[in-house]
Amino acid sequence: MRNILAVLTLALFSSSLADEGMWQPHQLPDLSDRLLELGLEIDPENLSSLDKFPMNAVVSLGGCSASFVSSQGLVVSNHHCVYGSVQYNSSPDNNLLVEGFLARQIEDEIRAAPGSRVYVTEEVTDVTDRAKDGITDGMSGILRYQVIENNRKQIIAECEESGIHRCGVSSFHQGLEYFLIKRLEIRDVRLVYVPATSIGKYGGDIDNWQWPRHTGDFGFYRAYVDSNGQPADYSEDNVPYQSDSFLEVSRSGVENGDFVMGVGYPGSTNRYRTGTEIENQFNWFYPNARQMREDIVSIINENSAPGSQARLAYENTIASLNNYAKNYQSMVESYQNSDFINRQNQFESDLDIWINSDDQRSDRYARSVLQLNALIENNQETKERDLVRSYMSYATLPNTAQRLYRLAIEKQKPDAAREPGYQERDMLRFRQSMQSISRRYDETVDKAILSYMLGHYAELPEQDRSQSLDAFYQIGSSFNQARTDQIIQDSYSNSTLADDETRLAWIEQTVEEFQASNDPFIQYAVASHDERMTLELAGKELGGQFQQWRPQYMEAVIAYNRSLGQPIYADANSSLRVTFGKVQGNEPKDGLVNLPFTTLEGILGKDTGLDPFNAPEQQLELIREGEYGDYALPSLGSVPVNFLADLDITGGNSGTAAMNSQAQLVGLLFDGVYESIIGDWDFDPAKNRAIAVDSRYMLWVMEYMDNATNLLEEMSIVD
Repeated sequence: MRNILAVLTLALFSSSLADEGMWQPHQLPDLSDRLLELGLEIDPENLSSLDKFPMNAVVSLGGCSASFVSSQGLVVSNHHCVYGSVQYNSSPDNNLLVEGFLARQIEDEIRAAPGSRVYVTEEVTDVTDRAKDGITDGMSGILRYQVIENNRKQIIAECEESGIHRCGVSSFHQGLEYFLIKRLEIRDVRLVYVPATSIGKYGGDIDNWQWPRHTGDFGFYRAYVDSNGQPADYSEDNVPYQSDSFLEVSRSGVENGDFVMGVGYPGSTNRYRTGTEIENQFNWFYPNARQMREDIVSIINENSAPGSQARLAYENTIASLNNYAKNYQSMVESYQNSDFINRQNQFESDLDIWINSDDQRSDRYARSVLQLNALIENNQETKERDLVRSYMSYATLPNTAQRLYRLAIEKQKPDAAREPGYQERDMLRFRQSMQSISRRYDETVDKAILSYMLGHYAELPEQDRSQSLDAFYQIGSSFNQARTDQIIQDSYSNSTLADDETRLAWIEQTVEEFQASNDPFIQYAVASHDERMTLELAGKELGGQFQQWRPQYMEAVIAYNRSLGQPIYADANSSLRVTFGKVQGNEPKDGLVNLPFTTLEGILGKDTGLDPFNAPEQQLELIREGEYGDYALPSLGSVPVNFLADLDITGGNSGTAAMNSQAQLVGLLFDGVYESIIGDWDFDPAKNRAIAVDSRYMLWVMEYMDNATNLLEEMSIVD
């Protein structure tokens, strides 16, 4: 397989195709010629070495990307990536979301939200053979799933024997390959600096996925370790992590046409899904999921006053819900205005012809295509039920009770036999997730969300409903919302799970103590457990069958693409990737040209004085006076705020370091243009563009707005 991928990688760059692809580091040496042609000035081999600069300066926050920018563990990422910690530390009397935060001395840095982490990737190892050891063709889906899961657990357990690493076995090419990813897990993370939301989130949800953009989407954490340099829980005695390397920050930035690369941890893409899956996603899932997200945002807003503790508790939730609601809507619009499904159907038709035009290929691949399509259709039969059940988790207390009871069940088993998420390696995270509820929960809001979701649940066909849930909330053939709402009211009144001490105490309780509880939500968690496990086992059976047929389908796709000289890179899966290209604008539609930079003056042009276009008056005055300092781009005659580049990105790339030809930090990726949203599924080289906050704007804000001289002096700023 490695030889196939290498051949395909080289074939891509023998043509004039745009630089599509989120490349694994080990693939980069094969792309040396193209990287040097684009303008890379460092040794391309360094990009495949995780222990060398610049790769060892790039870290993950577990959902966002980030980078070390000093030897003292100073980490820069997006404002929206540290937003949860800002929200967690905010109150009506000390609203850091509005005011921003700057620790002028290291002693002033404050603890990030519980569960915050900095992950430093140290090794990536091919473990495909070990992960698939013991697999046979005749296995049931559930047995296949369990064998692979047990193999993964064993590999992970060996990797984590040090006690300081967080390891994972990730699937690539839909299960064709497996890689062990070993990361140093830094558990003491502190908030250092974040500009006011009127800078860091300027334009808000209105400007989300739009260009031109003027958002100062950046913020800083610091990673701490114990006095021996080892990861440890929070302690006042801990010291800043000494990073092996860090990125210099460029004061001169980039110009139109310059080489730029993004090194980060993209979340997930779906570039190799089938036409059936694509049609379901765009025609059914996105519209329905978007509506649920928008409805939940409305419920939160209706049940919490602006600036209240209740609203502050849900600010991060609102931001996430709004972001993906807009994403989903834009996905649908992009899909409807494209020929994506026609091209996919043509690809599958051509693939089928190619497979069946040769007896050997037909024997090898034809069955896998048929089996995969049958599985997909089977999986979609319960889509309404699955969507409703997934969004039920936004009701905090019922979901908390179920998680706590599941923990008690799992603790009866040997650690290696427990479900992932409930092993000893997960207990610190589990406890921290329980601790954080107190700052991210309001009873009135929670009851309203549960009422809304139960209304949707009641509309499901009887065969898709749960007997235990029907019984608890008295949902029968005729749904009575008032009766259900009274049950909800009584349940919250008689539950003590909202109390921190009580909730945390349940972590240590036995199954018998749960079964004897008179807490309504715990009673429901106990009563519904068997039904939920039945559904989970059915999902694992289906998942195991997918683990058999998706890899075989991908093998056919790879072989076919090889015959055409087409690019092959694995879908994003939150592992370290590199994408590269140039700074450049685009022409998204007839008569419209997007220039590659926005400037300070654009903030003046947008500003209304009302959220989200309410830049601080001090900033507006500085712009009017033309106070650019050392950060102006001569060709613009102003300080660039955001820029566009033709990088291939997706969610999880938030906070990704945008680097120049010398691997210096020139910006942070934080979004894509509207036309790029469908890039999770389909790459359009003419329209796809990533948006980055320019390093010059970051430095300008730090110097002129917030007087963050301590951080400017700590970082290595270069021309």
